[in-house]
Amino acid sequence: MRSSNIGGQAVMEGIMMRHKDKYSIAVRRPDKEIELKTEDYKCLFGNAKIWRKPIIRGVVSFVESLVVGTKCLMYSAEIAGDEEDEEEAAKNAALTEEELAAKKAKEDKQFKWLLYVTVAVSIVVSVAAFMLLPYVLASFCKKAGASEVVVTIVEAFVKMALFMGYMLLISRMNDIQRTFMYHGAEHKCINCVESGKPLTVENVMASSRQHRRCGTSFLFLVMLVSIFLHFIFVLVPFYWARLFGRLLMVPVVSGVSFELIQWAGRTDSKLACILSKPGLAMQKLTTKEPTADMVEVAIKAVEAVFDWRAYLKEEFGVEVPPEEQKEA
Repeated sequence: MRSSNIGGQAVMEGIMMRHKDKYSIAVRRPDKEIELKTEDYKCLFGNAKIWRKPIIRGVVSFVESLVVGTKCLMYSAEIAGDEEDEEEAAKNAALTEEELAAKKAKEDKQFKWLLYVTVAVSIVVSVAAFMLLPYVLASFCKKAGASEVVVTIVEAFVKMALFMGYMLLISRMNDIQRTFMYHGAEHKCINCVESGKPLTVENVMASSRQHRRCGTSFLFLVMLVSIFLHFIFVLVPFYWARLFGRLLMVPVVSGVSFELIQWAGRTDSKLACILSKPGLAMQKLTTKEPTADMVEVAIKAVEAVFDWRAYLKEEFGVEVPPEEQKEA
């Protein structure tokens, strides 16, 4: 069975889904209607062949996922939030078309700057917290006479403790529970289609909320890969060189992790299953069982970018008439 190659993420009161050169955002508005937006996906780095090479494509995918994901989160927060108040509506009504266009252009520029700043801060904080801080803390073992090998082993435990602690902490936050429910709806939609079932609310609700190509699994792989690759620096004699080396290793870690998760998503080999188990277990924290109305949002997002009927016909020989797409 060929992978559907669709993926996405949960956003505020909705789902973002991407397939090939398009992505969609479906958000449940305060009035309970579903707002659907579809855009062309353009590589931030251009279309040069080098960006599609192994390892490099993983780095590109990681950066682009952060940019697109943050953009979709910010958009969904705007849609899912309170509707325009009367005062703002009155101000806009008093503006000419040219003034409204100028206002929108200014807001778009501010949005773009906020987007890039948010992504940059996210990268800096993540690298500092999960790549550099564990080594800095583990280095205190040197005062007890520990060797660099022991320090690196301690670093691995500190890193996993920080990562697991972070996941446990956010999984208990009430405000993020609904986002995790939408995350579950996203996975259920993909699993429903890839198991050969028509994309209906009933079928999606019955599908698994765990998926091998999940971002949670990717992050867990990043932690594991970094632990193994950081043993390279055991032979480096200088502390600051070892610390800076870990920083330079971040693109390599993300690239290798990307290749591993893509491979694991394409095969059912025993090694892939073993490699996927920790990430799948972590998804019990980052996904929750969705409600039927959340699944409706996820289905809208999938159908905006992916012809699941053609996929079922090609991969499973199952023909689904258009009228069967909606739940009765």
